[in-house]
Amino acid sequence: MIKIKKTVFHLFCFLLLLCVGIILFMNIHPAFGGNPTKEQKEMYQNLNNYVNGKFINEYPMELAINSSYSSSTNEESTSEAKARNPTVPIPVSAIDWNKIKSENDSLTWFGHSAFLLSVDNKKLLIDPMLSNIASPVSFVGIKRYEYSEDIMLHLIEDMPPIDVVFITHDHYDHLDYQSIVKLNNKTSHFFVPLGVSAHLVRWGIPEEKVTELNWWEETEYQGLTVALTPARHFSGRDPFNINSTLWGGWVILGNKTRIYTSGDGGYGPHFKDIGNQYGPFNITLIEGAQYDRRWADIHMVPEQSVQANLDVNGKTMMLTHWGAFTLANHGWNEPIERALEEANEREVNIIVPKIGETVLLDSDMQMPPASWWDI
Repeated sequence: MIKIKKTVFHLFCFLLLLCVGIILFMNIHPAFGGNPTKEQKEMYQNLNNYVNGKFINEYPMELAINSSYSSSTNEESTSEAKARNPTVPIPVSAIDWNKIKSENDSLTWFGHSAFLLSVDNKKLLIDPMLSNIASPVSFVGIKRYEYSEDIMLHLIEDMPPIDVVFITHDHYDHLDYQSIVKLNNKTSHFFVPLGVSAHLVRWGIPEEKVTELNWWEETEYQGLTVALTPARHFSGRDPFNINSTLWGGWVILGNKTRIYTSGDGGYGPHFKDIGNQYGPFNITLIEGAQYDRRWADIHMVPEQSVQANLDVNGKTMMLTHWGAFTLANHGWNEPIERALEEANEREVNIIVPKIGETVLLDSDMQMPPASWWDI
């Protein structure tokens, strides 16, 4: 009996020390980010989407689920038939920096939700998760797929000066510590949802280079109209700061090109609200992968993504949140195949450029899919 008590005591001490060690590690390691200051939290107190020290979604979560989609959210028969990860390197395009540096409005996709946009000769980065592992530490986490060319190796170093970085929320597959640190010296400004500046400031980004917005807040930046729009999602970089920062999508309006990126989130009435307020859009970047029945409220299935594009009045759409990481139990290329089928039925123009390929946005963007993902 004494031996058993000693064993239990030693086990308890070990677990206690382990928990303390983990907490200390999260507080010390910068990749976990920071927390909003006391002054910031006091400012948020009067907001409708901030309750009891946490941000909340605009509409009740149950409104996000549509029975016509829920049955196909994670079809085991379909998922089992397809590889969750590519079995060979994904074919990517060599980056045409001359095309990107030109004065043409353009879009270049780096996989998942990371984009480099040129709008009115301004260079804009959206959710630049450009590292090889979506994790706070390099020794464990979700690894990026292997590409046919290592276009990510010196990507940030090769980029032209960046006018603005836009962050949709603080999850590791969207807000990457290593990428932000590298971008600091070549980026003029950062636009983030409320509270996310705490992470950037901890990582050495000067406060004056960061602008925080709440949902439906709009501002001008170097001739561009910028607005943060609602999304049905959540935030947090560790178990202790869930929903302490806001999440959302971005509207970016230039002289010729109107762009909307949804960020992560479930389907809901907010898309029609965004369309009524800011549509039409020349191009929409709509999340529609990493879905599962268990989180149907916070990630869309591809059919919902096509509907979201219609709701916001998008002329052309791209499916995002795929092509780089496996975060759910479905085939890695299943989302784009489902989205293309739905877009064809709904007569929606959808483009699927290769990762690294630059698309000119002042064209009609009629690009028949080349099925590069069919590998």
